[in-house]
Formats: sequence, structure tokens, C-alpha cells
Amino acid sequence: MSNTYTTNNPKYTPRILRKPEVITLTNLSKSTLYNRIKKGLMPPAISLGARSVGFISTEIHAVIDAYCQEKTPEQIKALVQELIQQRKKIA
Repeated sequence: MSNTYTTNNPKYTPRILRKPEVITLTNLSKSTLYNRIKKGLMPPAISLGARSVGFISTEIHAVIDAYCQEKTPEQIKALVQELIQQRKKIA
């Protein structure tokens, strides 16, 4: 499942989003955001330090696009898994 929001696409520069910005972008409540992360429907945050986390903007936008395209929950879970695997390849 290929998407346009990967680090391989120079059109989209990833940046770190903090939780309030992700909540604003997705229009989800904090509890709904974390429930979707738990269910594999949103990518989890990355650690930025001892007490700080952030979300990768390209991953969040890819999932928002999938929701806009009315992808099924199974397709979105597959996308999230692919995005997480891409993180591991970059590191």
C-alpha cells in the first residue's frame, strides 16, 4: 500500500507535530486519538526526550487522507503498519 506522504517524496517534508496540533488537524478528542492509536488506526507518537513525544506530520496526513478516501478500518490499519515499518527502515 503506497502513499504519497513518505519520506521518499520530496514534496512532503516531515515535521514533528505536538498532540494539540494533531487534535486540531484531525478534529478528534484526546481520548479518541489515543483509542485510535490503541486500535492501530492512527500512528503512535515518537519519543522526543524523557518527557516529550510528537507525531510525524507525514504519517498523520497520510491517515487523514485515508479517512477522506473512505478507506476501511482494515485498510487504515494496514497503512499505519506500513508507516511504522517505514520508520524502522529510516532509522
